[in-house]
Amino acid sequence: MSKLSAENTASQAATTLDTEVLIIGGGVTGAGIMRDLALRGIHSVLIDKVDLCAGASGGNHGLLHSGARYVSTDLEAAIECRQENELLKRLAPQCIEATAGLFVAVVGDDAGFAERFPELCARAAIPCDELTVAQARTLEPELSDRLVKAYRVPDATVDPFHLALANVEHARLACGSIYRAHTELLAFEVTAGVIRSARCRDPRTQAPLVIRARQFVNAGGAWAMAIARLAGCADVDLLYAKGTLLVNHDRMTHHVVNRLRPPGDGDILVPGGTVSLLGTTSSRAPDPDHVAPTVQEIDRIIREGSAMLPALAAARYTRAFSRVRPLLQGARGTSDRAASRGFALMDHRAQGLANFCTITGGKLTTFRLMAEKAADLVAARLGNRQACTTGSVALPPGDAGRWTEPGAAPRQWLELNDPADLILCECEMVPQSAVDQIVAAAAPENPQGMSLAALCLRSRIGKGPCQGSFCGIRVASYLHDQGHYRGAAGLASMRDFFDERFKGQRAVIWGQQAAQMELAEALHCGLLGLDTLPAD
Repeated sequence: MSKLSAENTASQAATTLDTEVLIIGGGVTGAGIMRDLALRGIHSVLIDKVDLCAGASGGNHGLLHSGARYVSTDLEAAIECRQENELLKRLAPQCIEATAGLFVAVVGDDAGFAERFPELCARAAIPCDELTVAQARTLEPELSDRLVKAYRVPDATVDPFHLALANVEHARLACGSIYRAHTELLAFEVTAGVIRSARCRDPRTQAPLVIRARQFVNAGGAWAMAIARLAGCADVDLLYAKGTLLVNHDRMTHHVVNRLRPPGDGDILVPGGTVSLLGTTSSRAPDPDHVAPTVQEIDRIIREGSAMLPALAAARYTRAFSRVRPLLQGARGTSDRAASRGFALMDHRAQGLANFCTITGGKLTTFRLMAEKAADLVAARLGNRQACTTGSVALPPGDAGRWTEPGAAPRQWLELNDPADLILCECEMVPQSAVDQIVAAAAPENPQGMSLAALCLRSRIGKGPCQGSFCGIRVASYLHDQGHYRGAAGLASMRDFFDERFKGQRAVIWGQQAAQMELAEALHCGLLGLDTLPAD
């Protein structure tokens, strides 16, 4: 179990936290490792410099792969996706919508590839049913009238935020494990080939924290190589593949719709709640910290996507975002599309470290399997013989992550039927009672107080067509009235929140979204003067 004590450092008193395992990286893989270890009775601390799903785990299209997307490029990854897809549908249904998926070809696509597709799926044991063009267009009326071939596969959609939050919560309940947001790793203390502790800080307050553990797990995703370098390990070699996606104002389809061809740009539309996500691109990035959507990428995605669904050409887009996929360096010299979507587990013994490992690569769909392999290694090193049970033990239902589900907040509001429970986010109907519950549940993770960004991650706040323009003001005002913000802290939180939301809107400001942005600018700058607020 953990304990807190005071430790003097050269600068200021640092808090020390003791645990069996420190996991670095709050994506779904890190959260999955935390849960896997907890079910074996192993206490851990999970940290992230920002918050849960701050990297690729929170910046993807939410597709629970059937594996069909990779049958022509990566058979092993396709099989892993198919197996984990089947498991997660059974064990985490509260995080998944079983939409199924369509692979469709239009006039001009490779007819040979379309004919081989069922055979390719059969190699990975992926169910693949051929549909007539009429059947496909009955299922999805927005499909192009130039459709020539269609197949149905068991794709689904998954809410990565709900998934990560639920894994963290189960780890807490099972073993008292701890998650800490806003905890930046600075250095490791290494003695005789063993890491003794990790020196960290809160990047907001600079408050120091020392975490002592017996085992250290690097689950940093695109930052895994940098984390390994801090430990003196040079054997983690990654390529950074930038992917950009668009958020469509409407849910355009019931199914996931894929272009029936090898993976390319703008070839997949994923329905997610009340919206759709269209993407993606793949281009080499120099580092994971400086990526943003470009107008050229947006144009290309819409052009390619509208070949499948012509309505996408005139649709309203509320947001675009880019994240970085960590690809294994074995892909050097090949295209990023051809690179393996598999994962690697490195024990770093050849680097002279006995209690450090790195898990990287992979997909959102295979996070549980990645966590199992990492936890197997860590448990063996700790002398724990308990087998992995995440392949058979269901993720328990509960309040963790429930507010990320579209419709969950308005359902509670209607059930409570309390006229004093004011709606703070009108786009997604989030009442103040939901905000109260989220703040209370996340208080141990965010001891300095909840930011608007943290609330957005844990709920539907800011996810509607106004992208937080109105609810950001209402929620910050409410938190100030409740004593969570003091002085100008609420204004600073609003400014930071709106700055981040605007980054995702710059590339899609046309038509209705341009009018929305004009109104937002009038509110945020003309009324509140957030553009003149002093920097922190």
